[in-house]
Amino acid sequence: MKSLWNGLARADRTELRRLQDAKLRTHVRERLYPFSAHYRRVFAAAGVKPEDIRGVADLARLPFTTKQDLLAAQSSPEHKRDFVLIPTPDLIREHWPLAKKLKLLAGGDDAKERLRRDFTPNFVTFTTGRSADPVVFTYTPYDLAILSESGGRMLDVHGIHDPLARIVNTFPFAPHLAFWMAALAGFETGRMMLSTGGGKVMGTAGNLRLMERMQPTVLIGTPGFIYHLVREGAEKGVKLAEVNLVILGAEKVTPGLKEKMGEALARMGSRNVTISGTYGFTEARMAFSECPASHAESPGYHTFPDLGVFEVVDPESGRVLGDGETGELVYTPIDGHGTVICRYRTGDLAVGGITWDPCPWCGRTVPRIASELRRASDQRSMSLTKIKGTLVDLSSMGSLLSSLPEIEEWQVVLQKRNDDRHDLDELVVRASLRTGTDSVLFEKKLREELMIGVEVTPNRVEFKTTPEMLLVLGMETEMKEKRFLDRRPK
Repeated sequence: MKSLWNGLARADRTELRRLQDAKLRTHVRERLYPFSAHYRRVFAAAGVKPEDIRGVADLARLPFTTKQDLLAAQSSPEHKRDFVLIPTPDLIREHWPLAKKLKLLAGGDDAKERLRRDFTPNFVTFTTGRSADPVVFTYTPYDLAILSESGGRMLDVHGIHDPLARIVNTFPFAPHLAFWMAALAGFETGRMMLSTGGGKVMGTAGNLRLMERMQPTVLIGTPGFIYHLVREGAEKGVKLAEVNLVILGAEKVTPGLKEKMGEALARMGSRNVTISGTYGFTEARMAFSECPASHAESPGYHTFPDLGVFEVVDPESGRVLGDGETGELVYTPIDGHGTVICRYRTGDLAVGGITWDPCPWCGRTVPRIASELRRASDQRSMSLTKIKGTLVDLSSMGSLLSSLPEIEEWQVVLQKRNDDRHDLDELVVRASLRTGTDSVLFEKKLREELMIGVEVTPNRVEFKTTPEMLLVLGMETEMKEKRFLDRRPK
């Protein structure tokens, strides 16, 4: 598929949109509507027939899908498979075009076996957000081939063209998208990729020993764990002289954090390292990459227009917005089986929306999502001051804390004053500081930065040692470090 991607990546907008329209029509008429119990009900309720969806512009005729819809279906024994495409002989006879039915009949047992493999789930991943109930997403062998292909494209966008590249994947071993997309990218491209399982499996010391022995050229993982690894490695004198690229996923990456990672890697012997981010979510069953750029700049996340469609909508009205307008990302796959969504509201606000202009760094012409993303789900109303009724954007707060050069590790704790559920909310910032930092002066700076950046100051700042912070974060015991700890009664 590499030649297909190379052509798509530099095709013009008209050609790409024509391809999306054609694939969307096929997807809706031959997969989504016939085989999804949920979307047959959605189309009927909206008064829309599958033939009415002729292209991307017609998606606006359909209602959105939300995570609440997925959770509701999953919690019901009667509806838990409603988002899974399940073909039956009756549905195939009713909905497939004659030519496709004849081909299935003429193919005999081999065609039936291909149909079974294409539509029978054999793998799952789970959402990893703060929801108490992770949502299950199923894949078929057909979908795993798409995941492998998109993983290969991810490495291509990041500029990993050296067949002798050595990649260390530190995402945790788990049924989560990030780990499997990275692992399958190695299989797809034939690149040497060693998956360590992160801190929970081998610990920090084990990861560093392996990395020093392997001398990787690329590191992949979460921003928090990769920064922890390279900071610890620099302090312990570990030498990594050949790292030229770091790929980060699962969390937002700020220029300040990139700078701190780059400094630590330089102390380990790797200079001129490029640090790139990715944007992905379980519901898309793939992630999208930045191409290599400087720490201070991002060309945005390069999408795969033959596999899915992004819309940008006004978060309040749901109206579809134009190029470059800030709004919420809505995603519709146009290929794939297993668990399938349509017009899924991600809750992610793209500041600057989506552009079709050629990427100034790599020249690719695929649609790019603006690099500044804000998670609407990270916004909670805080009564820190009854006068202002402040709305705190936790994502922005985390970005600010990660960027401060004086901070090694941090955690934000939300709790009720005096543990009284009826009292005011309290915001506590925990942090460990770089050696030589004056904690009194830094606390003053921190309060000023938070007031400017997110319009709130903490009730209390607690300074801890870095080992203490690593324990409360669960850096080597949790699948994902606990940056935000909400102790308020639900």
